[in-house]
Amino acid sequence: MSGRPLLVTDCDEVLLHMVAHFAEWLAEAHGYSFDLASPGFRDAIRDGGGAPVGEARVWPLLDGFFGSEMHRQNAVPGAVEALAEIGRAAEIVVLTNIGEEYEAGRIEQLERFDIRHRVLCNRGGKGRPVLELIETLRPSSTVFVDDLSVHHESVAKHAPGVWRLHMVAEPRLAAHTPPAPYAHARIDDWAAATPWILARLADGPADPKELA
Repeated sequence: MSGRPLLVTDCDEVLLHMVAHFAEWLAEAHGYSFDLASPGFRDAIRDGGGAPVGEARVWPLLDGFFGSEMHRQNAVPGAVEALAEIGRAAEIVVLTNIGEEYEAGRIEQLERFDIRHRVLCNRGGKGRPVLELIETLRPSSTVFVDDLSVHHESVAKHAPGVWRLHMVAEPRLAAHTPPAPYAHARIDDWAAATPWILARLADGPADPKELA
């Protein structure tokens, strides 16, 4: 590997706050509530009687939010400054789990916060797209940051030499979210995460057999 180091970061609840704004919109537009203590979206969205709306409704509701409400989102404290610092040492790609139809809106949204990096949209596990980035860019070291444990497992499977940082930037979610078992570390704020990321970018690939 010979390219610059690479940071692959999620967007929602890593760079931008989303869930609190999604909950506000659910209440305003649909009369639904969002249980921040729930372990997943499927059971977190509740109807007026308090029952989960069901998995079949989750993606249409998320699509509705990303289709018209991304203007509500705000930057996670310290994220913009952290990316500016990390960007002096590494390439940065934002790998976001939304449909490609929202790519232009996501790019425009991030640019409003002066976050101007390559954006890739993805449905499903993030291991394969991270592996494809590594095969194309051939970075000397890669760090992956995401709030969802399932994506850390996916990256560990497909690209085990990637350093994996679990970050949940929404405190009310973080309080109910255990550390991802396939992540090397759990850090929920950018001030503390930045030196960890920079050190790992300088370290070279992670040892697939060990978690730091």
